[in-house]
Amino acid sequence: MKTNINSQNRSSATEVTQADILKLGLDVHADKIVVVRILDNGAPQPPQRFTRESFLTWVEKQRPLAKQVFSCYEAGPFGYGLHRELEKRSVTNYVVRPRDWDEYGQKVKTDQRDARQLALELDRYTRGNHAALCMVRVPTPEEEQRRSRSRQRQALVREKLRLAAQGRSHGLYYGCRIQGQWRKERGWRLCAKTCPAFLLELLAPLRRLIEALETELKQSEKELRAEFPMPLPIGVGPLTAHTLEREIGNWNRFQNRRQVASYTGMCPREHSSGQKRIQGHISKHGNQRLRPLLVECGWRLCQFQPDYRPIKHWRDILLNPLAPRARRKQLMVAVGRLFAVDWWRLRTGRCTPEKLGLKLQSCTK
Repeated sequence: MKTNINSQNRSSATEVTQADILKLGLDVHADKIVVVRILDNGAPQPPQRFTRESFLTWVEKQRPLAKQVFSCYEAGPFGYGLHRELEKRSVTNYVVRPRDWDEYGQKVKTDQRDARQLALELDRYTRGNHAALCMVRVPTPEEEQRRSRSRQRQALVREKLRLAAQGRSHGLYYGCRIQGQWRKERGWRLCAKTCPAFLLELLAPLRRLIEALETELKQSEKELRAEFPMPLPIGVGPLTAHTLEREIGNWNRFQNRRQVASYTGMCPREHSSGQKRIQGHISKHGNQRLRPLLVECGWRLCQFQPDYRPIKHWRDILLNPLAPRARRKQLMVAVGRLFAVDWWRLRTGRCTPEKLGLKLQSCTK
């Protein structure tokens, strides 16, 4: 009889030790991961520090302790490799938008506090409060690699402009005004006539670097022009279309036009209370790489697509040199936002270019 009682006690103890939900708040760094754990409805446990390898081993030991294991960490420079490793170990992981966790303005920020607050917000999220965390969509490995190639090209363009500006800065320092495309053959001959020999020695390495970057950019541009499957509207080039596709990843993830506009960050800020409503500058909430791309595309549409609905509505102001510059910029931001929504409609088959007033290119080069 005692043996049966002892076996029942052991089985009941085993049932008690297994939690329903285990929540892990992760503060991820290059050389360490700080973890705060919450079991069921309990309080946050003291933080623990691991290396990446020891953390993954520790997670495997935690998995049998609960029926469900949730974790979250902030999006950042470490990509989504840790997310995929946790998913392989049957852990439901969320990548969340970074934010300031110092809600009460205590001016104290530590890894332990961040991990603890992440665990507390994850606890609220698993209880049904989906406003506690702002989720970041995790792209597929193929989408991530394509997007990285596109962003690398943008970085090379910025580096090329930086080197060209550095050459002009050298010229100003030594009293020579260098203008235009000085690294081209014609500009270089002009520099050889007007600049001293020492300045040419400074410019020559920069010119070689710029030429190497231009070779890489031409090769990537050639590959991009042959990839895009659908005919493009006049004024929307393959580089613009590819960057939009690679930054978005999958247009079907948006359920309505408001989500698309919000993702661009080109919606106005709002401060409303009672009978007062104030709308200000754009919120810049979302993908920051899309905004300059959409504004640039909007100016090209203003030139090549006069029948496009937003352009047709505001064309008189956009092309009026006497109109206030701030007003023209404001309207072009609105055009870029509307074009993002219309491009989502085109890519998801909700609309046709003809209904939007867009003319397609006769052939794709």
